[in-house]
Amino acid sequence: MSKAGALSSGFLILPLYPTATRMTEMEEEQDLPNLELPEEEGEGDELYEHHRIVVDRKQELLRIDKFLLRRLGHTSRTKIQNAIEAEAVQVNEKSVKSNYRIKPFDVITITLPEPPIDFRVLPEPMDLDIRYEDESLLMVNKPAGLVVHPAFGNWHGTLVNGLTHHLNHLPTGRNGEIRPGLVHRIDKDTSGLLVIGKTEWAMTHLSQQFFHHTIERTYLALVWGIPKESQGVITGHIGRSIKDRKVQAVFPEGDQGKHAVTHYKVLQTFQHVSLVQCNLETGRTHQIRVHMKHIGHPLFSDATYGGNKVLYGQRTGAYRDFVENAFRVMPRQALHAKSLGFVHPHTSAAMHFEVELPTDFATVLELWEKYAAAGK
Repeated sequence: MSKAGALSSGFLILPLYPTATRMTEMEEEQDLPNLELPEEEGEGDELYEHHRIVVDRKQELLRIDKFLLRRLGHTSRTKIQNAIEAEAVQVNEKSVKSNYRIKPFDVITITLPEPPIDFRVLPEPMDLDIRYEDESLLMVNKPAGLVVHPAFGNWHGTLVNGLTHHLNHLPTGRNGEIRPGLVHRIDKDTSGLLVIGKTEWAMTHLSQQFFHHTIERTYLALVWGIPKESQGVITGHIGRSIKDRKVQAVFPEGDQGKHAVTHYKVLQTFQHVSLVQCNLETGRTHQIRVHMKHIGHPLFSDATYGGNKVLYGQRTGAYRDFVENAFRVMPRQALHAKSLGFVHPHTSAAMHFEVELPTDFATVLELWEKYAAAGK
């Protein structure tokens, strides 16, 4: 187990991207009970919940911490206080203190870590590749094939089971449920970095950064083909496919799904595939995989989105044999979470971490480099 810190001070915070505000006719009338609108509920790679409450015009003056404790029945006083201190509670788009007294028509937003899971997580010894750890958080390099958290069909052997063993003081819910410390996740067969919050404060602070898109996330992907533009931005709502509910799809008109933005840059090309850097502005389920397929460049060896067959080049002979061998070397989507940058929850220091490519990814890249150099 490695606990060597991969810390540098050269991290540049990305600009804050504005979040679209939902407005309904009921809100415009301002004559209804306090309206609570959950905007994010952890459906995707970002694990937090975001609430928006429009205060009723008949609401009496009341401290905001007491008001939120009444409104959010599943939330503890400690979580609310942590959210206020982390500036994750805003009134009319401005941070407030605990003693702020709400007024009629105030618009309150609050970002909280994912609710506690409703089952007990069994601690399991696991050889975690920890790259940095302090009292507030840890950085883990997740290998491909490891499920992040327990769910139907995967109750044991997950990263959370290993974390629970490593950290016997993970945050807990009011009823004793174990909090896995997660504020984001990556797919089972995607490798790379995850940040884990070890305290409620750290989880809340990190959740706020994810919500406001000030987390820097860089992925490396090997995709089929060579994009026409060497760099660009892919924008398109992502949601469950109408044809196949097991996969995600892009809805260009924005009539379904959730807003999603991916920035990409081509780093190298190898005749029929390209190494691409992707930076996430949002974090939706399978976002990079879905967006790259949407522009005609599925990830290499991605069986879910059609990348596990020859899509460019001849489909017969020696080339086909070469590709099939590459699939055997890397029998999962070629996606790696290379770096993470964020502000430390307690010190406010700019943190930046990077990890190397895993063996299967590096080997496949080497195969394609040799193939392209041979001019085959």
